[in-house]
Amino acid sequence: MTQRSEAEGKEGYYKWDDESDHDDVTKIYVHYSLKGIESIRFDYVKNGKPNVGSFHGESCNTFTQTFEINHLKNEHLESVEGNYTKENGIQALQFKTNLRISELFGYDHDGCTKFILAVEGKKIVGFHGSCNSTWRVWVSSLGAYFTDITPTRMEAIGGKVGTKWDDGVNGAGFTKIHVRSGQKGIQFIKFEYIDNDGPIHGSIYRGGSQHLFEINHVEKEYMVSVEGYYDGDDKSGVIQALQFRTNIKTSELMGSNTGNKFRLAVSGMKIVGFHGYAEVNLNSLGAYFTPLTAPTKLECHGFTSESTLWDDGASEGIRKVSVLWYSDYIRCLGIDYENSGKVEKRDHGMNNDEHEDEFVVDYPNEFITSVTGTINSRYVTSLTFKTSKGRTSPTFGDRSDSVEFVLETKGCAIVGFHGWYQFGIVTALGAYYYPMPLPPAAEKLEAQGGDGGSPWDDGSNFQGVRKIYIGTGEIGIVSVKFLYENDTQEIMVGDHHGNKTLLRHEEFELDYPCEYLTSVEGSYNVVPGSVEFEVILMLKFTTNMRTSPCYGLDDEPSFVLHKEGHKIVGFHGKSSSMLHQLGIHVLPITHS
Repeated sequence: MTQRSEAEGKEGYYKWDDESDHDDVTKIYVHYSLKGIESIRFDYVKNGKPNVGSFHGESCNTFTQTFEINHLKNEHLESVEGNYTKENGIQALQFKTNLRISELFGYDHDGCTKFILAVEGKKIVGFHGSCNSTWRVWVSSLGAYFTDITPTRMEAIGGKVGTKWDDGVNGAGFTKIHVRSGQKGIQFIKFEYIDNDGPIHGSIYRGGSQHLFEINHVEKEYMVSVEGYYDGDDKSGVIQALQFRTNIKTSELMGSNTGNKFRLAVSGMKIVGFHGYAEVNLNSLGAYFTPLTAPTKLECHGFTSESTLWDDGASEGIRKVSVLWYSDYIRCLGIDYENSGKVEKRDHGMNNDEHEDEFVVDYPNEFITSVTGTINSRYVTSLTFKTSKGRTSPTFGDRSDSVEFVLETKGCAIVGFHGWYQFGIVTALGAYYYPMPLPPAAEKLEAQGGDGGSPWDDGSNFQGVRKIYIGTGEIGIVSVKFLYENDTQEIMVGDHHGNKTLLRHEEFELDYPCEYLTSVEGSYNVVPGSVEFEVILMLKFTTNMRTSPCYGLDDEPSFVLHKEGHKIVGFHGKSSSMLHQLGIHVLPITHS
Protein backbone atom coordinates (compact mmCIF):
# COMPACT_ATOMS: atom_id res chain seq x y z
CA MET A 1 0.00 0.00 0.00
CA THR A 2 1.30 3.45 -0.96
CA GLN A 3 1.55 6.11 1.75
CA ARG A 4 1.64 9.83 0.98
CA SER A 5 3.51 12.26 3.23
CA GLU A 6 2.54 15.90 3.30
CA ALA A 7 4.87 18.37 1.60
CA GLU A 8 7.38 20.10 3.88
CA GLY A 9 8.40 23.72 3.37
CA LYS A 10 6.70 26.89 2.26
CA GLU A 11 3.37 26.43 0.51
CA GLY A 12 3.86 27.42 -3.14
CA TYR A 13 1.47 28.76 -5.75
CA TYR A 14 2.12 26.06 -8.34
CA LYS A 15 1.70 22.45 -7.22
CA TRP A 16 3.25 19.48 -9.02
CA ASP A 17 2.95 15.71 -8.56
CA ASP A 18 5.05 12.89 -10.06
CA GLU A 19 2.55 10.44 -8.51
CA SER A 20 3.40 7.03 -7.02
CA ASP A 21 3.13 4.65 -9.98
CA HIS A 22 6.83 3.72 -9.94
CA ASP A 23 8.99 0.87 -8.64
CA ASP A 24 12.01 2.97 -7.63
CA VAL A 25 13.72 6.33 -7.92
CA THR A 26 16.85 6.01 -10.12
CA LYS A 27 18.34 9.52 -10.49
CA ILE A 28 17.92 12.94 -8.89
CA TYR A 29 18.93 16.30 -10.44
CA VAL A 30 19.20 19.39 -8.21
CA HIS A 31 19.91 22.98 -9.29
CA TYR A 32 20.65 25.40 -6.46
CA SER A 33 22.14 28.79 -5.63
CA LEU A 34 22.71 30.82 -2.48
CA LYS A 35 18.98 31.62 -2.51
CA GLY A 36 17.94 27.97 -2.33
CA ILE A 37 16.85 25.03 -4.50
CA GLU A 38 15.81 26.49 -7.85
CA SER A 39 14.70 23.30 -9.62
CA ILE A 40 14.58 19.55 -9.14
CA ARG A 41 13.91 16.47 -11.27
CA PHE A 42 13.41 12.78 -10.46
CA ASP A 43 13.86 9.83 -12.83
CA TYR A 44 12.10 6.55 -12.03
CA VAL A 45 11.84 2.91 -13.14
CA LYS A 46 8.63 0.93 -13.67
CA ASN A 47 8.57 -2.77 -14.63
CA GLY A 48 12.22 -2.54 -15.63
CA LYS A 49 11.65 0.41 -17.98
CA PRO A 50 13.04 3.92 -17.30
CA ASN A 51 10.63 6.80 -16.74
CA VAL A 52 12.26 10.21 -17.24
CA GLY A 53 10.73 12.86 -15.01
CA SER A 54 10.19 16.59 -15.55
CA PHE A 55 12.02 19.52 -13.95
CA HIS A 56 10.06 21.31 -11.27
CA GLY A 57 11.15 24.95 -11.02
CA GLU A 58 13.46 26.98 -13.25
CA SER A 59 17.19 27.56 -12.94
CA CYS A 60 19.73 30.04 -14.28
CA ASN A 61 23.46 30.26 -13.48
CA THR A 62 23.14 27.70 -10.68
CA PHE A 63 25.13 24.79 -9.32
CA THR A 64 23.98 21.41 -10.65
CA GLN A 65 24.40 18.10 -8.82
CA THR A 66 23.07 14.61 -9.47
CA PHE A 67 22.63 11.52 -7.32
CA GLU A 68 22.16 8.11 -8.98
CA ILE A 69 20.50 5.13 -7.28
CA ASN A 70 21.32 1.65 -8.58
CA HIS A 71 18.14 -0.38 -8.19
CA LEU A 72 19.86 -3.28 -9.99
CA LYS A 73 22.06 -3.64 -6.87
CA ASN A 74 19.02 -3.60 -4.55
CA GLU A 75 19.56 0.07 -3.72
CA HIS A 76 16.49 2.18 -2.99
CA LEU A 77 15.73 5.65 -1.64
CA GLU A 78 14.80 5.60 2.06
CA SER A 79 14.58 9.22 3.12
CA VAL A 80 15.18 12.89 2.34
CA GLU A 81 16.45 15.42 4.85
CA GLY A 82 16.43 19.14 4.22
CA ASN A 83 15.74 22.61 5.48
CA TYR A 84 13.63 25.56 4.38
CA THR A 85 12.73 29.15 5.20
CA LYS A 86 9.24 30.67 5.16
CA GLU A 87 10.52 33.37 2.82
CA ASN A 88 12.24 31.34 0.07
CA GLY A 89 11.24 27.69 0.54
CA ILE A 90 13.64 24.73 0.25
CA GLN A 91 17.29 25.70 0.92
CA ALA A 92 19.11 22.34 1.06
CA LEU A 93 18.45 18.63 0.50
CA GLN A 94 20.29 15.39 1.30
CA PHE A 95 19.15 12.00 0.01
CA LYS A 96 19.64 8.71 1.85
CA THR A 97 19.44 5.22 0.34
CA ASN A 98 19.87 1.89 2.11
CA LEU A 99 23.50 1.91 0.89
CA ARG A 100 24.68 5.53 0.61
CA ILE A 101 23.99 9.16 1.49
CA SER A 102 24.32 11.99 -1.00
CA GLU A 103 26.28 15.16 -0.48
CA LEU A 104 24.36 18.13 0.89
CA PHE A 105 22.71 19.84 -2.10
CA GLY A 106 22.35 23.53 -1.27
CA TYR A 107 23.33 25.51 1.82
CA ASP A 108 22.58 25.07 5.51
CA HIS A 109 21.78 28.65 6.54
CA ASP A 110 21.17 29.90 10.06
CA GLY A 111 17.49 30.26 10.88
CA CYS A 112 16.32 27.39 8.65
CA THR A 113 13.68 24.85 9.69
CA LYS A 114 14.84 21.25 9.31
CA PHE A 115 12.61 18.42 8.05
CA ILE A 116 12.79 14.73 7.12
CA LEU A 117 10.71 12.64 4.73
CA ALA A 118 10.85 9.02 5.93
CA VAL A 119 8.62 6.11 6.96
CA GLU A 120 10.15 3.22 8.92
CA GLY A 121 10.52 0.05 6.83
CA LYS A 122 9.39 1.68 3.57
CA LYS A 123 11.02 3.19 0.47
CA ILE A 124 10.28 6.28 -1.60
CA VAL A 125 8.73 5.68 -5.06
CA GLY A 126 7.51 9.18 -5.97
CA PHE A 127 7.52 12.87 -5.10
CA HIS A 128 5.17 15.86 -5.07
CA GLY A 129 5.58 19.49 -4.05
CA SER A 130 5.18 23.09 -5.08
CA CYS A 131 7.02 26.05 -6.61
CA ASN A 132 7.07 29.62 -5.39
CA SER A 133 5.00 31.44 -8.01
CA THR A 134 2.90 31.09 -11.14
CA TRP A 135 6.20 31.34 -13.03
CA ARG A 136 7.08 27.99 -11.44
CA VAL A 137 10.48 29.14 -10.15
CA TRP A 138 12.14 27.94 -6.93
CA VAL A 139 11.17 24.75 -5.12
CA SER A 140 9.17 25.84 -2.12
CA SER A 141 8.00 22.48 -0.70
CA LEU A 142 8.60 18.74 -1.11
CA GLY A 143 6.67 15.61 -0.15
CA ALA A 144 7.01 11.90 -0.99
CA TYR A 145 5.18 8.64 -1.66
CA PHE A 146 6.25 5.51 0.26
CA THR A 147 5.64 1.80 -0.29
CA ASP A 148 6.58 -1.45 1.44
CA ILE A 149 9.93 -3.13 0.75
CA THR A 150 9.36 -6.66 -0.56
CA PRO A 151 11.81 -9.28 0.79
CA THR A 152 13.99 -11.06 -1.78
CA ARG A 153 13.62 -14.85 -1.86
CA MET A 154 16.69 -16.89 -2.85
CA GLU A 155 15.78 -20.38 -3.99
CA ALA A 156 16.89 -23.37 -1.92
CA ILE A 157 20.21 -24.93 -2.96
CA GLY A 158 20.63 -28.71 -2.77
CA GLY A 159 18.16 -31.57 -3.14
CA LYS A 160 14.44 -30.84 -3.63
CA VAL A 161 13.40 -34.00 -1.78
CA GLY A 162 11.74 -34.71 1.55
CA THR A 163 9.40 -32.30 3.28
CA LYS A 164 9.29 -28.72 2.07
CA TRP A 165 9.57 -26.26 4.97
CA ASP A 166 9.47 -22.48 5.25
CA ASP A 167 10.07 -20.41 8.40
CA GLY A 168 8.97 -17.31 6.49
CA VAL A 169 10.24 -13.76 7.04
CA ASN A 170 11.11 -12.69 10.57
CA GLY A 171 12.19 -9.05 10.70
CA ALA A 172 12.98 -9.22 14.42
CA GLY A 173 16.12 -11.30 13.79
CA PHE A 174 17.89 -14.46 14.96
CA THR A 175 19.29 -15.33 18.38
CA LYS A 176 20.58 -18.93 17.97
CA ILE A 177 21.17 -21.51 15.24
CA HIS A 178 21.32 -25.21 16.19
CA VAL A 179 22.95 -27.68 13.76
CA ARG A 180 23.84 -31.34 14.07
CA SER A 181 26.20 -32.92 11.53
CA GLY A 182 26.92 -36.58 10.84
CA GLN A 183 28.79 -38.82 8.42
CA LYS A 184 26.12 -38.44 5.73
CA GLY A 185 25.69 -34.68 6.08
CA ILE A 186 23.71 -32.18 8.14
CA GLN A 187 21.09 -34.11 10.13
CA PHE A 188 18.96 -31.17 11.23
CA ILE A 189 18.84 -27.41 11.64
CA LYS A 190 16.79 -25.19 13.94
CA PHE A 191 16.55 -21.38 14.13
CA GLU A 192 15.62 -19.42 17.24
CA TYR A 193 14.26 -15.94 16.58
CA ILE A 194 13.91 -12.95 18.91
CA ASP A 195 10.14 -13.33 19.08
CA ASN A 196 9.66 -17.10 18.60
CA ASP A 197 11.32 -20.53 18.65
CA GLY A 198 11.45 -22.15 15.20
CA PRO A 199 10.85 -25.87 14.50
CA ILE A 200 13.48 -28.54 13.82
CA HIS A 201 14.06 -29.37 10.15
CA GLY A 202 15.51 -32.87 9.68
CA SER A 203 15.94 -35.89 11.96
CA ILE A 204 16.91 -35.80 15.65
CA TYR A 205 17.04 -39.58 16.23
CA ARG A 206 20.73 -40.21 15.50
CA GLY A 207 24.06 -39.42 17.05
CA GLY A 208 26.19 -36.66 15.59
CA SER A 209 28.18 -33.52 16.31
CA GLN A 210 26.22 -30.67 17.89
CA HIS A 211 26.93 -27.09 16.77
CA LEU A 212 25.57 -23.83 18.20
CA PHE A 213 25.96 -20.33 16.77
CA GLU A 214 24.65 -17.38 18.80
CA ILE A 215 23.80 -13.94 17.43
CA ASN A 216 23.72 -10.94 19.78
CA HIS A 217 20.90 -8.73 18.52
CA VAL A 218 21.44 -6.38 21.48
CA GLU A 219 24.76 -5.43 19.85
CA LYS A 220 22.88 -4.97 16.53
CA GLU A 221 24.35 -8.18 15.11
CA TYR A 222 22.54 -9.77 12.17
CA MET A 223 23.05 -12.48 9.54
CA VAL A 224 24.55 -11.51 6.19
CA SER A 225 25.45 -14.81 4.50
CA VAL A 226 25.57 -18.60 4.64
CA GLU A 227 28.17 -20.71 2.87
CA GLY A 228 28.22 -24.47 2.66
CA TYR A 229 28.63 -27.67 0.67
CA TYR A 230 26.14 -30.16 -0.74
CA ASP A 231 26.48 -33.39 -2.69
CA GLY A 232 24.13 -35.09 -5.14
CA ASP A 233 21.60 -33.37 -7.41
CA ASP A 234 18.08 -31.91 -7.21
CA LYS A 235 16.63 -35.36 -6.59
CA SER A 236 19.03 -36.67 -3.96
CA GLY A 237 21.17 -33.79 -2.67
CA VAL A 238 22.15 -33.48 1.01
CA ILE A 239 23.73 -30.45 2.71
CA GLN A 240 27.18 -31.53 3.93
CA ALA A 241 28.37 -28.40 5.76
CA LEU A 242 27.23 -24.92 6.78
CA GLN A 243 29.01 -21.75 7.89
CA PHE A 244 27.15 -18.63 9.02
CA ARG A 245 28.44 -15.08 8.83
CA THR A 246 27.10 -11.99 10.61
CA ASN A 247 28.17 -8.36 10.34
CA ILE A 248 30.48 -9.05 13.32
CA LYS A 249 31.73 -12.66 13.24
CA THR A 250 31.80 -15.99 11.36
CA SER A 251 30.82 -19.40 12.74
CA GLU A 252 32.90 -22.55 12.56
CA LEU A 253 32.39 -24.80 9.53
CA MET A 254 29.66 -27.18 10.70
CA GLY A 255 30.14 -30.47 8.88
CA SER A 256 32.49 -31.66 6.13
CA ASN A 257 33.63 -29.52 3.17
CA THR A 258 32.86 -32.15 0.53
CA GLY A 259 30.83 -31.78 -2.65
CA ASN A 260 29.71 -28.58 -4.36
CA LYS A 261 30.19 -25.25 -2.63
CA PHE A 262 27.32 -22.74 -2.42
CA ARG A 263 26.68 -19.30 -0.97
CA LEU A 264 23.50 -17.53 0.14
CA ALA A 265 24.28 -13.81 0.09
CA VAL A 266 23.05 -10.61 -1.54
CA SER A 267 25.15 -7.46 -1.46
CA GLY A 268 23.63 -4.74 0.73
CA MET A 269 21.07 -7.08 2.30
CA LYS A 270 20.64 -9.18 5.45
CA ILE A 271 19.00 -12.58 6.01
CA VAL A 272 15.58 -12.48 7.71
CA GLY A 273 14.36 -16.04 7.20
CA PHE A 274 15.08 -19.51 5.82
CA HIS A 275 13.32 -22.23 3.85
CA GLY A 276 14.29 -25.55 2.26
CA TYR A 277 13.73 -29.31 2.18
CA ALA A 278 14.49 -31.91 4.86
CA GLU A 279 13.79 -35.54 5.70
CA VAL A 280 16.39 -37.82 7.28
CA ASN A 281 18.91 -35.04 6.58
CA LEU A 282 18.79 -31.40 5.60
CA ASN A 283 18.51 -31.66 1.82
CA SER A 284 18.54 -28.00 0.79
CA LEU A 285 18.59 -24.47 2.17
CA GLY A 286 17.34 -21.13 0.86
CA ALA A 287 16.92 -17.68 2.43
CA TYR A 288 14.91 -14.46 2.55
CA PHE A 289 16.73 -11.11 2.38
CA THR A 290 15.80 -7.51 3.13
CA PRO A 291 17.95 -4.41 2.51
CA LEU A 292 20.20 -3.15 5.25
CA THR A 293 19.39 0.15 6.85
CA ALA A 294 21.01 3.33 5.59
CA PRO A 295 24.49 4.47 6.73
CA THR A 296 24.66 5.95 10.23
CA LYS A 297 25.91 9.48 10.82
CA LEU A 298 28.16 10.04 13.84
CA GLU A 299 28.30 13.61 15.02
CA CYS A 300 31.40 15.79 14.76
CA HIS A 301 34.16 16.12 17.32
CA GLY A 302 35.68 19.58 17.44
CA PHE A 303 34.54 23.15 17.11
CA THR A 304 31.74 24.32 14.82
CA SER A 305 31.13 27.93 15.86
CA GLU A 306 32.07 30.51 13.22
CA SER A 307 33.07 27.65 10.88
CA THR A 308 31.85 26.40 7.50
CA LEU A 309 30.03 23.07 7.22
CA TRP A 310 31.02 20.39 4.69
CA ASP A 311 29.38 17.01 4.17
CA ASP A 312 30.52 14.33 1.69
CA GLY A 313 27.67 11.97 2.50
CA ALA A 314 28.24 8.20 2.43
CA SER A 315 29.85 6.34 -0.46
CA GLU A 316 30.43 2.67 -1.31
CA GLY A 317 33.97 2.78 0.05
CA ILE A 318 37.18 4.76 0.55
CA ARG A 319 40.32 4.19 -1.52
CA LYS A 320 42.69 6.81 -0.07
CA VAL A 321 42.98 9.58 2.51
CA SER A 322 45.43 12.48 2.12
CA VAL A 323 46.42 14.82 4.95
CA LEU A 324 48.30 18.13 4.90
CA TRP A 325 49.28 19.03 8.46
CA TYR A 326 51.36 21.47 10.47
CA SER A 327 52.52 21.32 14.08
CA ASP A 328 49.24 22.47 15.61
CA TYR A 329 46.48 21.82 13.02
CA ILE A 330 45.26 19.78 10.05
CA ARG A 331 45.37 22.12 7.07
CA CYS A 332 43.61 19.92 4.50
CA LEU A 333 41.89 16.53 4.48
CA GLY A 334 41.42 14.80 1.12
CA ILE A 335 39.38 11.61 0.56
CA ASP A 336 39.15 9.43 -2.55
CA TYR A 337 35.72 7.77 -2.52
CA GLU A 338 34.46 4.98 -4.78
CA ASN A 339 30.94 5.04 -6.21
CA SER A 340 29.73 2.78 -9.04
CA GLY A 341 33.30 2.07 -10.16
CA LYS A 342 34.30 5.75 -10.26
CA VAL A 343 36.74 7.50 -7.92
CA GLU A 344 35.49 10.84 -6.57
CA LYS A 345 38.00 13.15 -4.85
CA ARG A 346 36.93 15.56 -2.10
CA ASP A 347 39.22 18.11 -0.38
CA HIS A 348 38.39 20.06 2.76
CA GLY A 349 40.57 22.88 4.02
CA MET A 350 43.27 24.62 1.99
CA ASN A 351 46.26 23.28 0.09
CA ASN A 352 48.44 25.54 -2.05
CA ASP A 353 50.09 22.68 -4.02
CA GLU A 354 51.89 21.41 -0.91
CA HIS A 355 52.81 17.74 -0.38
CA GLU A 356 50.19 15.66 1.43
CA ASP A 357 50.81 12.45 3.38
CA GLU A 358 48.73 9.55 2.02
CA PHE A 359 47.23 6.33 3.36
CA VAL A 360 46.01 3.93 0.64
CA VAL A 361 43.26 1.41 1.35
CA ASP A 362 42.97 -1.91 -0.52
CA TYR A 363 39.30 -1.39 -1.41
CA PRO A 364 37.11 -3.49 -1.88
CA ASN A 365 39.04 -6.01 0.24
CA GLU A 366 39.85 -3.48 2.97
CA PHE A 367 37.89 -0.71 4.71
CA ILE A 368 38.67 2.05 7.17
CA THR A 369 37.08 1.01 10.47
CA SER A 370 38.14 3.76 12.87
CA VAL A 371 39.75 7.19 13.11
CA THR A 372 41.56 8.39 16.21
CA GLY A 373 41.99 12.15 16.29
CA THR A 374 42.99 14.95 18.62
CA ILE A 375 41.75 18.52 19.01
CA ASN A 376 43.10 21.60 20.76
CA SER A 377 41.21 24.73 21.69
CA ARG A 378 40.33 25.53 18.04
CA TYR A 379 41.43 22.91 15.50
CA VAL A 380 41.82 19.23 14.72
CA THR A 381 45.53 18.55 15.37
CA SER A 382 46.10 14.90 14.36
CA LEU A 383 44.46 11.90 12.64
CA THR A 384 45.25 8.16 12.65
CA PHE A 385 43.34 5.61 10.55
CA LYS A 386 42.79 1.87 11.17
CA THR A 387 41.49 -0.71 8.68
CA SER A 388 39.61 -4.01 8.60
CA LYS A 389 42.89 -5.81 7.85
CA GLY A 390 44.45 -4.63 11.11
CA ARG A 391 46.66 -1.98 9.50
CA THR A 392 47.23 1.40 11.15
CA SER A 393 48.33 4.52 9.31
CA PRO A 394 51.08 6.81 10.59
CA THR A 395 49.83 9.56 12.86
CA PHE A 396 49.27 12.62 10.66
CA GLY A 397 49.81 15.67 12.87
CA ASP A 398 50.93 16.39 16.44
CA ARG A 399 49.08 14.79 19.38
CA SER A 400 50.73 16.86 22.12
CA ASP A 401 48.62 19.24 24.24
CA SER A 402 45.42 17.90 22.66
CA VAL A 403 42.27 15.96 23.62
CA GLU A 404 41.67 12.58 21.92
CA PHE A 405 38.47 11.47 20.17
CA VAL A 406 37.58 8.25 18.33
CA LEU A 407 35.22 7.68 15.37
CA GLU A 408 34.28 3.98 15.44
CA THR A 409 31.28 1.63 15.47
CA LYS A 410 31.67 -2.11 16.06
CA GLY A 411 31.24 -4.27 12.95
CA CYS A 412 31.05 -1.27 10.63
CA ALA A 413 33.17 0.44 7.99
CA ILE A 414 33.61 4.19 7.56
CA VAL A 415 32.12 5.16 4.19
CA GLY A 416 32.09 8.95 4.39
CA PHE A 417 33.13 12.04 6.32
CA HIS A 418 31.60 15.37 7.29
CA GLY A 419 32.94 18.26 9.32
CA TRP A 420 33.71 21.97 9.61
CA TYR A 421 36.60 24.23 8.61
CA GLN A 422 37.65 27.81 9.33
CA PHE A 423 40.27 29.88 7.50
CA GLY A 424 41.11 26.78 5.45
CA ILE A 425 41.84 24.69 8.60
CA VAL A 426 39.84 21.62 9.72
CA THR A 427 38.06 22.40 13.00
CA ALA A 428 35.77 19.38 13.44
CA LEU A 429 35.35 15.88 11.99
CA GLY A 430 32.55 13.31 11.93
CA ALA A 431 31.90 10.15 9.91
CA TYR A 432 29.32 7.93 8.24
CA TYR A 433 29.26 4.21 9.06
CA TYR A 434 27.85 1.22 7.23
CA PRO A 435 27.81 -2.48 8.22
CA MET A 436 30.99 -4.18 7.04
CA PRO A 437 30.41 -5.24 3.42
CA LEU A 438 30.76 -8.88 2.44
CA PRO A 439 34.14 -9.82 0.96
CA PRO A 440 33.95 -10.50 -2.77
CA ALA A 441 32.94 -14.05 -3.53
CA ALA A 442 35.57 -16.16 -5.23
CA GLU A 443 34.74 -17.35 -8.72
CA LYS A 444 34.92 -21.09 -9.40
CA LEU A 445 36.47 -21.95 -12.78
CA GLU A 446 35.58 -25.30 -14.33
CA ALA A 447 37.99 -28.17 -13.71
CA GLN A 448 39.96 -29.60 -16.63
CA GLY A 449 40.86 -33.26 -17.17
CA GLY A 450 39.10 -36.65 -17.28
CA ASP A 451 35.80 -37.77 -15.75
CA GLY A 452 37.17 -40.44 -13.41
CA GLY A 453 37.56 -40.32 -9.64
CA SER A 454 35.55 -38.67 -6.87
CA PRO A 455 35.00 -34.90 -6.63
CA TRP A 456 36.79 -32.80 -4.00
CA ASP A 457 36.90 -29.08 -3.22
CA ASP A 458 39.26 -27.29 -0.82
CA GLY A 459 36.93 -24.29 -0.96
CA SER A 460 37.66 -20.61 -1.51
CA ASN A 461 37.71 -19.14 2.02
CA PHE A 462 41.38 -18.25 1.64
CA GLN A 463 43.45 -15.21 0.77
CA GLY A 464 46.12 -17.12 -1.15
CA VAL A 465 48.22 -20.25 -1.67
CA ARG A 466 51.45 -20.63 0.32
CA LYS A 467 52.78 -24.03 -0.75
CA ILE A 468 52.00 -26.87 -3.16
CA TYR A 469 52.93 -30.55 -2.75
CA ILE A 470 52.97 -32.57 -5.97
CA GLY A 471 53.18 -36.37 -5.96
CA THR A 472 54.44 -37.75 -9.26
CA GLY A 473 54.68 -41.29 -10.63
CA GLU A 474 55.77 -43.02 -13.78
CA ILE A 475 52.49 -42.24 -15.53
CA GLY A 476 51.70 -38.74 -14.29
CA ILE A 477 50.45 -36.85 -11.25
CA VAL A 478 49.64 -39.17 -8.35
CA SER A 479 48.43 -36.59 -5.84
CA VAL A 480 48.34 -32.90 -4.90
CA LYS A 481 48.04 -31.07 -1.60
CA PHE A 482 47.84 -27.30 -0.95
CA LEU A 483 48.66 -25.01 1.98
CA TYR A 484 46.55 -21.85 2.15
CA GLU A 485 46.37 -18.71 4.31
CA ASN A 486 43.05 -17.25 5.44
CA ASP A 487 42.10 -13.65 6.26
CA THR A 488 43.28 -14.00 9.87
CA GLN A 489 46.79 -15.14 8.77
CA GLU A 490 46.14 -18.76 9.82
CA ILE A 491 47.76 -21.47 7.67
CA MET A 492 45.16 -23.97 6.48
CA VAL A 493 46.33 -27.40 5.31
CA GLY A 494 44.28 -28.98 2.55
CA ASP A 495 43.68 -32.73 2.19
CA HIS A 496 45.77 -35.07 0.06
CA HIS A 497 43.95 -35.58 -3.22
CA GLY A 498 45.02 -38.83 -4.89
CA ASN A 499 47.33 -41.61 -3.75
CA LYS A 500 49.28 -40.77 -0.60
CA THR A 501 51.87 -43.51 -1.31
CA LEU A 502 54.21 -41.56 -3.54
CA LEU A 503 57.14 -42.55 -5.68
CA ARG A 504 58.35 -39.00 -5.69
CA HIS A 505 57.19 -35.96 -3.73
CA GLU A 506 58.02 -32.40 -4.81
CA GLU A 507 57.26 -28.98 -3.38
CA PHE A 508 56.67 -25.51 -4.81
CA GLU A 509 56.71 -22.79 -2.13
CA LEU A 510 55.58 -19.21 -2.73
CA ASP A 511 57.02 -16.07 -1.14
CA TYR A 512 53.61 -15.24 0.31
CA PRO A 513 52.08 -12.60 0.49
CA CYS A 514 54.30 -10.84 -2.07
CA GLU A 515 53.96 -13.77 -4.47
CA TYR A 516 50.67 -15.29 -5.57
CA LEU A 517 49.47 -17.86 -8.13
CA THR A 518 48.05 -16.55 -11.39
CA SER A 519 47.71 -19.65 -13.59
CA VAL A 520 48.17 -23.42 -13.89
CA GLU A 521 49.09 -25.28 -17.08
CA GLY A 522 48.58 -29.00 -17.47
CA SER A 523 47.89 -31.94 -19.72
CA TYR A 524 45.80 -35.12 -19.42
CA ASN A 525 45.34 -38.38 -21.35
CA VAL A 526 44.54 -42.06 -21.02
CA VAL A 527 47.41 -44.10 -19.49
CA PRO A 528 48.04 -47.79 -18.74
CA GLY A 529 45.96 -48.84 -15.73
CA SER A 530 43.42 -46.08 -16.43
CA VAL A 531 42.10 -47.00 -19.87
CA GLU A 532 38.60 -45.73 -19.18
CA PHE A 533 39.33 -42.21 -17.88
CA GLU A 534 42.07 -39.68 -18.54
CA VAL A 535 44.44 -38.64 -15.77
CA ILE A 536 46.54 -35.50 -15.26
CA LEU A 537 50.01 -36.09 -16.75
CA MET A 538 51.73 -32.76 -16.13
CA LEU A 539 51.30 -29.56 -14.06
CA LYS A 540 53.15 -26.25 -14.14
CA PHE A 541 52.38 -23.26 -11.90
CA THR A 542 52.86 -19.56 -12.72
CA THR A 543 52.99 -16.73 -10.18
CA ASN A 544 53.28 -12.97 -10.50
CA MET A 545 57.06 -13.45 -10.18
CA ARG A 546 58.07 -16.75 -11.83
CA THR A 547 57.09 -20.11 -13.33
CA SER A 548 57.60 -23.43 -11.55
CA PRO A 549 59.37 -26.45 -13.04
CA CYS A 550 57.26 -28.92 -15.01
CA TYR A 551 55.92 -31.62 -12.62
CA GLY A 552 55.05 -35.07 -13.97
CA LEU A 553 55.68 -36.12 -17.55
CA ASP A 554 57.43 -33.89 -20.06
CA ASP A 555 54.29 -33.18 -22.07
CA GLU A 556 52.84 -30.25 -24.01
CA PRO A 557 50.08 -28.43 -22.06
CA SER A 558 46.52 -29.14 -23.15
CA PHE A 559 44.77 -26.72 -20.78
CA VAL A 560 45.39 -23.50 -18.86
CA LEU A 561 43.56 -22.47 -15.65
CA HIS A 562 43.64 -18.67 -15.57
CA LYS A 563 41.49 -15.54 -15.43
CA GLU A 564 42.96 -12.17 -16.35
CA GLY A 565 43.37 -9.80 -13.39
CA HIS A 566 42.69 -12.57 -10.84
CA LYS A 567 44.74 -14.71 -8.44
CA ILE A 568 44.19 -18.33 -7.44
CA VAL A 569 42.95 -18.80 -3.87
CA GLY A 570 41.67 -22.38 -3.92
CA PHE A 571 41.55 -25.66 -5.84
CA HIS A 572 38.98 -28.33 -6.65
CA GLY A 573 38.92 -31.40 -8.87
CA LYS A 574 38.53 -35.19 -9.05
CA SER A 575 40.89 -37.95 -7.91
CA SER A 576 41.21 -41.66 -7.23
CA SER A 577 44.65 -43.24 -6.96
CA MET A 578 45.58 -40.60 -9.55
CA LEU A 579 44.61 -36.99 -10.17
CA HIS A 580 41.90 -36.85 -12.87
CA GLN A 581 40.78 -33.21 -12.86
CA LEU A 582 41.97 -29.87 -11.53
CA GLY A 583 40.09 -26.58 -11.26
CA ILE A 584 40.58 -23.28 -9.41
CA HIS A 585 38.85 -20.60 -7.33
CA VAL A 586 39.95 -17.03 -8.15
CA LEU A 587 39.64 -13.54 -6.63
CA PRO A 588 40.42 -10.15 -8.21
CA ILE A 589 44.02 -8.99 -7.69
CA THR A 590 44.22 -5.92 -5.47
CA HIS A 591 47.24 -4.02 -4.22
CA SER A 592 47.71 -2.65 -0.71
